[in-house]
Amino acid sequence: MGVVFNPTKTLPSFALQPMARLRPPKAAQKWVIWCTGFPICRDGQNLPKSMLKRSTGDHVLAGGREAESLERPFMAPKLVHQASHTMPPHKIEIFKSLDYWARDNILIHLKQVDKCWQPKDFLPDPSSDGFADQVRELRERANEIPDEYFVVLVGDMITEEALPTYQTMLNTLDGTRDETGASPTSWATWTRAWTAEENRHTDLLNKYLYLCGRVDMRQVEKTIQYLIGSGIDPGTENSPYLGFIYTTFQERATFISHGNTARLAKIFEIDPDGSVLSFADMMKKKISMPAHLMYDGQDENLFDNYSYVAQRIGVYTAKDYADIVEYLVERWKVEELTGLSPEGREAQDFVCRLAPRIRRLEERAQLKAKETRSVPFSWVSGRQVKL
Repeated sequence: MGVVFNPTKTLPSFALQPMARLRPPKAAQKWVIWCTGFPICRDGQNLPKSMLKRSTGDHVLAGGREAESLERPFMAPKLVHQASHTMPPHKIEIFKSLDYWARDNILIHLKQVDKCWQPKDFLPDPSSDGFADQVRELRERANEIPDEYFVVLVGDMITEEALPTYQTMLNTLDGTRDETGASPTSWATWTRAWTAEENRHTDLLNKYLYLCGRVDMRQVEKTIQYLIGSGIDPGTENSPYLGFIYTTFQERATFISHGNTARLAKIFEIDPDGSVLSFADMMKKKISMPAHLMYDGQDENLFDNYSYVAQRIGVYTAKDYADIVEYLVERWKVEELTGLSPEGREAQDFVCRLAPRIRRLEERAQLKAKETRSVPFSWVSGRQVKL
């Protein structure tokens, strides 16, 4: 069974896979949360009371139930820890010195616009006489798709819709940011072109979901507005070391190739100690997913619940997380690094042992699996979906 956007054309990457073996998330969620960076606290549990109040320190609590007191009704009720500009100046200069290298090795991964697919290629043609028939066929096919697939598809689309946030995040990185909004540097050029390419994914998913008639688009649109208003807290601290490790991990998770692995391989070659320390730092923080501040105005655990559905149907699991860690360790030849400081050797040992550890933890969690539960999702008109 597949999703066909245009009766004459199909997009293989959107074809539905056979329903995966159900993964009861309640028993596994302890390790899923640890491995995938899902928010650890639910409804404020396990948080000091002082952190649940409005703070003028490093901790920031956004909207939701506290929206009236915080006067931020446009943000998600999530607690985030923020730190900035932690990288010393000489490290920033390393990235600035690589601008010509980036031009020759990174920008080549960008496609010419004329050679890129566009959303129109996979959707009913509004200028054709058969538009209504094409939409009717699309809706008939959509009726065959279970709600849990739409929950994951909507969550993916909402994540893509927050592109302004991701471009903003990339432009916080010292030494590589777009200083003018149209900077000719290689790093800035890549950021803008990457954003432009990604925008096509957003357009395609949004238009398909609008036409299919299976989701509550107003709730979806509210979630998008909340997410963009909330921002993102990836823990990158304005450091291109941390920032590019984060984006490389995300690239691998979504199978989008824009040369990030090549970029980081070069940094590991130039500054192995700083690179492996940054790699371990991001792994200890856990890679938070880009939409971890997702909120629809109703469910304060929306991202957690969406993530559990994705885990259950096999879209993105703790095993995938472990596979990505293992791939990056091999790609960057972390085990072969030499001349490291004592801290660097400790970081090297940590990241090299991490993937097997994650797999062992997930296996134990699966053995203790309990019954699943269902929750309503506003995206599918409040229908119950199994976690």
